[in-house]
Amino acid sequence: MPNRLIDLPPLDLLRTFVAVGRRMSITLAARDLCIVQSAVSRQVQALETALGCRLFVRAYRSIEFTPEGRHLFRMADPMLEQLGSVVGTLRPPAERPCITLTATIGVTALWLLPRLGAFQRAAPDIDVRVAATNRVIDLERDGMDLALRYCPDAAAPDGAVRLFSEILVPVAHPSLGVTAIEDPATLRRHVLIDYDDSSRPWLQWKHWLRAAGHKAAAAGNGRLLFNQYDQVVQAALAGQGVALGRLALIGHLLAEGKLAVATGRPPVTTDHGYWLLERPGAGSRALAAVRDWILAEAAMTMRDETSIKP
Repeated sequence: MPNRLIDLPPLDLLRTFVAVGRRMSITLAARDLCIVQSAVSRQVQALETALGCRLFVRAYRSIEFTPEGRHLFRMADPMLEQLGSVVGTLRPPAERPCITLTATIGVTALWLLPRLGAFQRAAPDIDVRVAATNRVIDLERDGMDLALRYCPDAAAPDGAVRLFSEILVPVAHPSLGVTAIEDPATLRRHVLIDYDDSSRPWLQWKHWLRAAGHKAAAAGNGRLLFNQYDQVVQAALAGQGVALGRLALIGHLLAEGKLAVATGRPPVTTDHGYWLLERPGAGSRALAAVRDWILAEAAMTMRDETSIKP
Protein backbone atom coordinates (compact mmCIF):
# COMPACT_ATOMS: atom_id res chain seq x y z
CA MET A 1 0.00 0.00 0.00
CA PRO A 2 1.56 3.30 -1.06
CA ASN A 3 2.37 5.87 1.65
CA ARG A 4 0.28 8.86 0.57
CA LEU A 5 1.73 11.13 3.25
CA ILE A 6 5.26 10.70 1.93
CA ASP A 7 4.06 11.23 -1.65
CA LEU A 8 2.49 14.60 -0.81
CA PRO A 9 4.49 17.77 -1.60
CA PRO A 10 5.23 20.17 1.28
CA LEU A 11 2.18 22.04 2.56
CA ASP A 12 3.76 25.48 2.11
CA LEU A 13 4.21 24.79 -1.61
CA LEU A 14 0.57 23.81 -1.97
CA ARG A 15 -0.50 26.89 0.00
CA THR A 16 1.46 29.16 -2.33
CA PHE A 17 0.04 27.40 -5.39
CA VAL A 18 -3.53 27.89 -4.14
CA ALA A 19 -2.84 31.56 -3.35
CA VAL A 20 -1.66 32.12 -6.91
CA GLY A 21 -4.57 30.15 -8.31
CA ARG A 22 -7.10 32.23 -6.37
CA ARG A 23 -5.64 35.49 -7.60
CA MET A 24 -4.13 34.34 -10.93
CA SER A 25 -1.39 36.77 -10.08
CA ILE A 26 2.07 36.30 -8.59
CA THR A 27 2.04 39.87 -7.25
CA LEU A 28 -1.31 39.64 -5.49
CA ALA A 29 -0.52 36.18 -4.10
CA ALA A 30 2.71 37.57 -2.63
CA ARG A 31 0.72 40.31 -0.88
CA ASP A 32 -1.75 37.76 0.51
CA LEU A 33 1.07 35.60 1.89
CA CYS A 34 3.20 38.57 3.07
CA ILE A 35 6.25 37.37 1.13
CA VAL A 36 8.15 38.74 -1.88
CA GLN A 37 7.19 37.90 -5.46
CA SER A 38 10.44 36.03 -6.12
CA ALA A 39 9.68 33.67 -3.21
CA VAL A 40 6.25 32.90 -4.69
CA SER A 41 7.79 32.13 -8.08
CA ARG A 42 10.42 29.87 -6.51
CA GLN A 43 7.83 27.91 -4.52
CA VAL A 44 5.59 27.40 -7.57
CA GLN A 45 8.61 26.17 -9.53
CA ALA A 46 9.57 23.84 -6.65
CA LEU A 47 6.06 22.36 -6.66
CA GLU A 48 6.17 21.85 -10.42
CA THR A 49 9.52 20.08 -10.04
CA ALA A 50 8.16 17.87 -7.25
CA LEU A 51 5.13 16.88 -9.34
CA GLY A 52 6.98 16.59 -12.64
CA CYS A 53 4.55 18.77 -14.56
CA ARG A 54 3.81 22.40 -15.26
CA LEU A 55 0.94 23.99 -13.35
CA PHE A 56 0.81 27.45 -14.96
CA VAL A 57 1.40 28.88 -18.40
CA ARG A 58 3.10 32.23 -18.00
CA ALA A 59 2.37 34.96 -20.53
CA TYR A 60 3.09 38.68 -20.64
CA ARG A 61 1.48 40.13 -17.47
CA SER A 62 -0.80 37.11 -17.05
CA ILE A 63 -0.80 33.45 -16.09
CA GLU A 64 -3.18 30.59 -16.89
CA PHE A 65 -3.64 27.08 -15.52
CA THR A 66 -2.39 24.09 -17.42
CA PRO A 67 -4.89 21.18 -17.39
CA GLU A 68 -2.82 19.59 -14.58
CA GLY A 69 -2.78 22.86 -12.64
CA ARG A 70 -6.54 23.33 -12.98
CA HIS A 71 -7.18 19.77 -11.76
CA LEU A 72 -4.86 20.21 -8.76
CA PHE A 73 -6.42 23.59 -7.86
CA ARG A 74 -9.96 22.20 -7.88
CA MET A 75 -8.93 19.60 -5.34
CA ALA A 76 -6.43 21.58 -3.23
CA ASP A 77 -8.38 24.83 -2.83
CA PRO A 78 -11.39 23.43 -0.88
CA MET A 79 -9.18 21.03 1.08
CA LEU A 80 -6.88 23.84 2.30
CA GLU A 81 -9.94 25.97 3.12
CA GLN A 82 -11.33 23.14 5.27
CA LEU A 83 -7.96 22.64 6.92
CA GLY A 84 -7.77 26.35 7.73
CA SER A 85 -11.22 26.24 9.31
CA VAL A 86 -10.26 23.30 11.53
CA VAL A 87 -7.01 24.97 12.60
CA GLY A 88 -8.96 28.13 13.43
CA THR A 89 -11.21 26.19 15.82
CA LEU A 90 -8.20 24.71 17.61
CA ARG A 91 -6.39 27.99 18.26
CA PRO A 92 -7.50 30.04 21.27
CA PRO A 93 -9.31 33.23 20.24
CA ALA A 94 -7.16 36.34 20.15
CA GLU A 95 -7.56 38.27 23.37
CA ARG A 96 -9.29 41.59 22.80
CA PRO A 97 -7.82 44.53 24.66
CA CYS A 98 -10.10 45.74 27.46
CA ILE A 99 -9.60 49.17 29.00
CA THR A 100 -11.05 49.72 32.47
CA LEU A 101 -12.39 53.16 33.30
CA THR A 102 -13.92 54.50 36.51
CA ALA A 103 -16.06 57.59 37.00
CA THR A 104 -18.78 58.85 39.31
CA ILE A 105 -22.32 57.64 38.73
CA GLY A 106 -23.41 61.03 37.42
CA VAL A 107 -20.48 61.44 35.03
CA THR A 108 -20.95 57.88 33.77
CA ALA A 109 -24.68 58.25 33.13
CA LEU A 110 -24.67 61.77 31.71
CA TRP A 111 -21.29 62.22 30.03
CA LEU A 112 -19.75 58.83 29.24
CA LEU A 113 -22.72 56.72 28.20
CA PRO A 114 -24.09 59.12 25.55
CA ARG A 115 -20.66 59.07 23.89
CA LEU A 116 -19.54 55.45 24.27
CA GLY A 117 -21.56 54.17 21.32
CA ALA A 118 -19.65 56.38 18.88
CA PHE A 119 -16.33 55.20 20.31
CA GLN A 120 -17.31 51.53 19.99
CA ARG A 121 -18.28 52.06 16.36
CA ALA A 122 -14.94 53.80 15.69
CA ALA A 123 -12.86 51.20 17.61
CA PRO A 124 -14.81 47.90 17.58
CA ASP A 125 -11.68 45.92 18.49
CA ILE A 126 -11.38 47.58 21.92
CA ASP A 127 -13.59 46.66 24.88
CA VAL A 128 -14.31 49.30 27.53
CA ARG A 129 -15.34 48.30 31.03
CA VAL A 130 -16.80 51.11 33.14
CA ALA A 131 -16.94 51.07 36.93
CA ALA A 132 -19.47 53.69 38.02
CA THR A 133 -19.00 54.62 41.65
CA ASN A 134 -18.85 57.75 43.77
CA ARG A 135 -16.04 56.15 45.76
CA VAL A 136 -12.52 57.27 44.88
CA ILE A 137 -10.87 54.15 43.46
CA ASP A 138 -7.15 53.46 43.77
CA LEU A 139 -6.08 52.70 40.21
CA GLU A 140 -3.11 50.57 41.19
CA ARG A 141 -4.91 48.52 43.85
CA ASP A 142 -8.08 47.96 41.84
CA GLY A 143 -6.41 47.46 38.47
CA MET A 144 -8.10 50.38 36.71
CA ASP A 145 -6.50 51.96 33.66
CA LEU A 146 -8.18 55.38 33.66
CA ALA A 147 -10.26 57.50 36.03
CA LEU A 148 -12.41 60.57 35.51
CA ARG A 149 -12.04 62.53 38.73
CA TYR A 150 -14.19 65.38 40.01
CA CYS A 151 -12.43 67.54 42.59
CA PRO A 152 -11.34 71.07 43.47
CA ASP A 153 -8.74 72.37 41.07
CA ALA A 154 -6.29 72.75 43.95
CA ALA A 155 -6.66 69.07 44.88
CA ALA A 156 -6.16 67.56 41.43
CA PRO A 157 -4.06 64.34 41.53
CA ASP A 158 -0.47 64.48 40.34
CA GLY A 159 -0.24 63.71 36.66
CA ALA A 160 -3.96 64.30 36.01
CA VAL A 161 -5.03 66.13 32.84
CA ARG A 162 -7.73 68.78 33.22
CA LEU A 163 -10.76 68.06 31.05
CA PHE A 164 -13.22 70.87 31.77
CA SER A 165 -14.58 73.16 34.46
CA GLU A 166 -17.66 72.84 36.65
CA ILE A 167 -20.16 75.46 35.42
CA LEU A 168 -23.68 75.66 36.86
CA VAL A 169 -26.86 77.08 35.36
CA PRO A 170 -30.55 76.47 36.23
CA VAL A 171 -32.37 74.37 33.63
CA ALA A 172 -35.87 73.02 33.09
CA HIS A 173 -37.95 71.23 30.50
CA PRO A 174 -38.91 73.72 27.73
CA SER A 175 -42.61 73.01 28.37
CA LEU A 176 -42.37 74.80 31.74
CA GLY A 177 -41.44 78.05 30.03
CA VAL A 178 -39.09 79.13 32.84
CA THR A 179 -36.69 81.88 31.75
CA ALA A 180 -35.88 83.63 35.05
CA ILE A 181 -36.16 81.33 38.06
CA GLU A 182 -34.48 84.05 40.14
CA ASP A 183 -37.62 86.21 39.80
CA PRO A 184 -39.51 85.87 43.15
CA ALA A 185 -42.88 85.31 41.48
CA THR A 186 -41.46 82.68 39.16
CA LEU A 187 -39.64 81.00 42.02
CA ARG A 188 -42.86 80.65 44.01
CA ARG A 189 -44.58 78.85 41.13
CA HIS A 190 -42.04 76.10 40.52
CA VAL A 191 -40.62 73.06 42.26
CA LEU A 192 -36.88 73.05 42.76
CA ILE A 193 -35.12 69.73 42.05
CA ASP A 194 -32.21 69.48 44.46
CA TYR A 195 -29.11 67.33 44.85
CA ASP A 196 -29.31 65.80 48.31
CA ASP A 197 -25.61 65.77 49.16
CA SER A 198 -24.56 68.02 52.02
CA SER A 199 -20.88 67.45 51.20
CA ARG A 200 -21.34 69.43 47.98
CA PRO A 201 -23.34 72.52 48.99
CA TRP A 202 -22.27 74.44 45.88
CA LEU A 203 -24.47 72.05 43.87
CA GLN A 204 -27.58 72.86 45.94
CA TRP A 205 -30.22 75.48 45.39
CA LYS A 206 -29.68 77.28 48.69
CA HIS A 207 -26.17 78.18 47.58
CA TRP A 208 -27.26 79.42 44.15
CA LEU A 209 -30.26 81.34 45.53
CA ARG A 210 -28.15 83.02 48.17
CA ALA A 211 -25.80 84.24 45.44
CA ALA A 212 -28.83 85.50 43.51
CA GLY A 213 -29.92 87.60 46.51
CA HIS A 214 -32.62 85.31 47.96
CA LYS A 215 -32.80 84.66 51.67
CA ALA A 216 -35.30 81.80 51.35
CA ALA A 217 -33.89 78.63 49.81
CA ALA A 218 -37.14 76.82 49.00
CA ALA A 219 -39.64 77.40 46.23
CA GLY A 220 -43.32 77.90 46.91
CA ASN A 221 -44.15 74.49 45.44
CA GLY A 222 -41.45 72.74 47.50
CA ARG A 223 -38.45 70.65 46.52
CA LEU A 224 -37.64 67.25 45.10
CA LEU A 225 -34.41 65.78 46.49
CA PHE A 226 -32.28 63.02 44.95
CA ASN A 227 -29.04 61.52 46.19
CA GLN A 228 -27.68 60.84 42.67
CA TYR A 229 -27.14 63.68 40.23
CA ASP A 230 -28.35 61.75 37.19
CA GLN A 231 -31.70 61.39 38.98
CA VAL A 232 -31.83 65.18 39.35
CA VAL A 233 -31.42 65.49 35.57
CA GLN A 234 -34.00 62.78 34.84
CA ALA A 235 -36.55 64.61 36.98
CA ALA A 236 -35.85 67.83 35.08
CA LEU A 237 -36.27 66.02 31.76
CA ALA A 238 -39.65 64.75 33.00
CA GLY A 239 -40.78 68.34 33.61
CA GLN A 240 -40.99 67.91 37.38
CA GLY A 241 -39.26 71.17 38.22
CA VAL A 242 -36.14 73.30 37.82
CA ALA A 243 -32.66 71.84 38.45
CA LEU A 244 -29.15 73.18 38.73
CA GLY A 245 -27.51 71.97 35.57
CA ARG A 246 -23.83 71.09 35.44
CA LEU A 247 -23.00 72.26 31.93
CA ALA A 248 -20.35 69.64 31.26
CA LEU A 249 -22.89 66.91 31.97
CA ILE A 250 -26.09 68.36 30.49
CA GLY A 251 -24.74 70.48 27.64
CA HIS A 252 -25.82 67.90 25.05
CA LEU A 253 -29.37 67.99 26.45
CA LEU A 254 -29.47 71.76 26.02
CA ALA A 255 -28.12 71.45 22.49
CA GLU A 256 -30.78 68.86 21.65
CA GLY A 257 -33.56 71.06 23.08
CA LYS A 258 -34.49 68.55 25.76
CA LEU A 259 -33.67 71.10 28.46
CA ALA A 260 -33.62 74.88 28.40
CA VAL A 261 -31.74 77.50 30.41
CA ALA A 262 -34.11 78.76 33.13
CA THR A 263 -32.37 81.94 34.23
CA GLY A 264 -31.30 85.33 33.00
CA ARG A 265 -28.23 85.27 35.20
CA PRO A 266 -24.83 84.20 33.78
CA PRO A 267 -23.58 80.68 34.49
CA VAL A 268 -21.58 80.21 37.69
CA THR A 269 -18.07 78.73 37.46
CA THR A 270 -17.07 76.84 40.62
CA ASP A 271 -13.60 75.97 41.90
CA HIS A 272 -14.12 72.32 40.89
CA GLY A 273 -13.23 70.59 37.67
CA TYR A 274 -13.05 67.22 35.92
CA TRP A 275 -9.73 65.49 35.46
CA LEU A 276 -8.39 62.43 33.63
CA LEU A 277 -5.99 60.24 35.57
CA GLU A 278 -4.01 57.35 34.06
CA ARG A 279 -2.53 54.45 36.00
CA PRO A 280 1.29 54.63 35.79
CA GLY A 281 2.73 51.98 33.52
CA ALA A 282 -0.62 51.09 31.96
CA GLY A 283 0.29 52.37 28.51
CA SER A 284 -0.87 50.44 25.43
CA ARG A 285 -2.24 51.17 21.99
CA ALA A 286 -5.79 50.50 23.18
CA LEU A 287 -5.40 52.69 26.27
CA ALA A 288 -3.98 55.51 24.14
CA ALA A 289 -7.02 55.25 21.86
CA VAL A 290 -9.45 55.54 24.79
CA ARG A 291 -7.46 58.34 26.40
CA ASP A 292 -7.28 60.34 23.16
CA TRP A 293 -10.99 59.84 22.60
CA ILE A 294 -11.80 61.18 26.09
CA LEU A 295 -9.57 64.21 25.54
CA ALA A 296 -11.22 64.92 22.18
CA GLU A 297 -14.71 64.65 23.69
CA ALA A 298 -13.64 66.93 26.56
CA ALA A 299 -12.42 69.54 24.08
CA MET A 300 -15.81 69.49 22.38
CA THR A 301 -17.52 69.76 25.77
CA MET A 302 -15.50 72.90 26.55
CA ARG A 303 -16.38 74.35 23.16
CA ASP A 304 -20.08 73.68 23.70
CA GLU A 305 -19.98 75.28 27.15
CA THR A 306 -18.86 78.60 25.68
CA SER A 307 -21.92 78.66 23.42
CA ILE A 308 -24.43 78.40 26.33
CA LYS A 309 -25.94 81.75 27.13
CA PRO A 310 -28.83 82.62 29.49
